[in-house]
Amino acid sequence: MNKDLVNYLSNFISENRREKFDEVLNYRTRHITIVLEDLYQPHNASAVLRSCDIFGIQDIHIIENRNAYTVNRDIAMGSPKWLTMQNYKQHENNSKQCIKTLKEKGYRIVATSPYKSDCTIEELPIDKPLALVFGTELTGISETAHTYADEFVKIPMFGFTESFNISVSAALCLHTLTSKLHKSNADWHLTDAEKDELLLTWLRNTIRKVDLIEKDFYEKRK
Repeated sequence: MNKDLVNYLSNFISENRREKFDEVLNYRTRHITIVLEDLYQPHNASAVLRSCDIFGIQDIHIIENRNAYTVNRDIAMGSPKWLTMQNYKQHENNSKQCIKTLKEKGYRIVATSPYKSDCTIEELPIDKPLALVFGTELTGISETAHTYADEFVKIPMFGFTESFNISVSAALCLHTLTSKLHKSNADWHLTDAEKDELLLTWLRNTIRKVDLIEKDFYEKRK
């Protein structure tokens, strides 16, 4: 049914737009996912979302322990409507809940830290699914993330400043990891079913009065 609906809704966008959707879907991945823990500056949160969309990262996991996650739409440039975002804010320790959920899905948890590392971002293996955790702007990742991380990674730095801005750090990491991923033999592409599901979501987010158009579609099938 979704396939038929996708084909029907595709009639309400331009051919160039549909071709762009297909092109982007071919580079979308869930092999790498991003975890944002307690970010409190909207411009940083928004810039990370923009980078995730640009580099083809579909899923973003947002932990809200003390700080509510807000987006600056001018910086995000519409990227949230193309991404799948999961918020964790219902538990006493949302970091633990998020990490537990990701591990159950087969992700290894890779925490970013300028002070503790098992390897640099260039050396990080990408053969298995990984979740890259970025901590709050001031203090970095939480003690929970430190405790439950499978490994730690850092970006090489050669100056006096001890760390990158969080949005810059995310962009550098994603550029390095997706470049490696595209050249690898890892099975990083979305399945056909996942592509269809995302395509339907994107069409719904793009077409004006899509609810009325869908209603017409189902009425014609009666």
